[in-house]
This record gives sequence, structure tokens and C-alpha cells, in this order.
Amino acid sequence: MKRIIIALAALFAANVGIQAAGKYDNPDTLVVARDGTGQFRTVDEAIEVCRAFMDYHKVIFVKRGIYKEKLIIPQWLQNIEICGEDRDNTIITYDDHANIKTAERPGGIGTFRTYTLRIDGNDITLKNITIENNAAKLGQAVALHTQGDRLTFVNCRFLGNQDTVYTGMGGTRLYFDGCYIEGTTDFIFGPSTAWFERCTIHCKSDSYITAASTPRDEAFGYIFNECTVTAAANVSKLFLGRPWRDYGYTLFMHCELPAQIRPEGWHHWEKQREQTARYMEFENRGAGAATANRVAWSRQLTKKEAKNITPARVFSRSDAWSVAK
Repeated sequence: MKRIIIALAALFAANVGIQAAGKYDNPDTLVVARDGTGQFRTVDEAIEVCRAFMDYHKVIFVKRGIYKEKLIIPQWLQNIEICGEDRDNTIITYDDHANIKTAERPGGIGTFRTYTLRIDGNDITLKNITIENNAAKLGQAVALHTQGDRLTFVNCRFLGNQDTVYTGMGGTRLYFDGCYIEGTTDFIFGPSTAWFERCTIHCKSDSYITAASTPRDEAFGYIFNECTVTAAANVSKLFLGRPWRDYGYTLFMHCELPAQIRPEGWHHWEKQREQTARYMEFENRGAGAATANRVAWSRQLTKKEAKNITPARVFSRSDAWSVAK
């Protein structure tokens, strides 16, 4: 009898374990569709069923549609890929801005609560999808806010005005491949190490493209390689960047720069940052690429220096993470 009881207890425990795992605890693709033809109608619902610290690759496939959602991919999720059916017609959007007042925050919610999508987890990939903050021009409004490490963005659009993309954690690594990023002021900003490959950077007003806050002990910050900078018809004065913190690092190399780029190229934000900011260029082209009148505290890389700046070197850590470059 004792053996029978033990066997039944073991069987019961096994059944409980299977039920606890959940039917989505596997590598199968989850499908999201606003029209009800998928397993979920919102992206958030699909994120919620993903198991913590997955050791397999999980795809959330999002069908064409407009998804008004304010999303967080939490720290305990990893190895997730959110893939849109059609980059320009699969849109996750929200409309918070920094000056929205609430009972808890009568002075405004602040920049860092305005995100449409915040990624706290590591090893997350976005493909073929648009992330938008469509708030009116009433304050900073972040579309993408990143906190995680080893994040990859392929053929995505990031739409907004001021502060569109916030790379919010020092020491983390981000790779943007073939993406479109638009904005007005400081619309790519933060302390992360980020490589932008073959991206289109579209400027919607006279202002600053980047505002890096790279920590002093980080060797690399923002690197734009083979990118194209474009400007709206009303734009006449652009700066490649200004340092949000003292040791901001930004490099444009092999990029197409429009005539709207100011001859001096860069702005110091605060005068003392001329002594510490790390602003560089190499072999850019286009009407805005002339270097004769660049600020004295920026510099042009030598060919030897530029040759050594590769994704493999920039992203080198003990974990051996690499991108397809």
C-alpha cells in the first residue's frame, strides 16, 4: 500500500509540474493579431505568457495592425524575438510625454516614464516593426527605452519627436541594423554602447541628433557606420551631437551627411565638456561632411584607428556575444 501511495503522489506531482509549465512553455511561435485571428489580441498578452529566463528562442509574431500599448519586457525575460508582419504597417504606439500631470506627479511624469516600449530583459530582438510615440510636441516623449544587454533591432522604425530612442543603461550593448529613426531634439540619447549599421537617421527640426552620456570607463558609445542622415524640408541647422554627460562618445564613419549639418559639426552643451567629450568622424560623404571648420575638440580618425573599430571589438566581453557583421 505504501508503494502505491508513493507512486500516486509522484504521478500527482508530475501532473502539477506539467500544468504549472503552461501550454506556452515551449519554443513555438506566438501569434498576435488585433482582428482576433491570432492567439492574442495584444502584444502584452503574449509577453505575459513567456516563461522567465527561457533557454530557448521564443518568437512573438505580430500581424499588421496598430497596437496602442505601453509595454515593458521585464528583466526576467530573455531570448524573445518580436517580429512584425510588415515593418511600416505593424505599429506599437502610445502617446505619453514628460509634461503629463498626474495626482502623484503634479509637475509631470518626466522623460523616463514616457516610453512606448521599455526593454529590461537581455537577449531581446525586434524585427520588421514600428515603435512609435505619437505624443504632441509638449515635452520629451520616448518611443524606445532600453535597459537590457545584447539587444538587436533589425529593419525597425522608431518614430517620435524629442528623445525618441533612450539607451538607458551604461555597459549594455545594442545593435541597430537597417533601421529608421526620426526625431527632433537629442532623439538618440543615453549611456549605452550602440552600433548603428546602415540606418536612416531623419531630423525633423533644427537641433541635435545625439546626446550621448557614455560613462568615463566605457571605451565606446554611439557608432554610426554606413548610415544616411536626412532632414525635413524646414530644417536648416543640425548638429551631429552634444554630450549629455562629460565623456559622451559619438562616432560617424562612412556616413552620408546632408548640407544642413553645421560646419562646426558638434556642440559642447556645457563649455567644460570640450575637455572630455569624445566626438569623432571618419570618411563621411555628402554636403555636410566637410571637416575644415569642425570644432577643435572633435577629431578625425586615422585609417588605422578606424580599421580597429568593428562590432566584434566594440561588443567584446567575456560572454563572446557577437552580431552578424
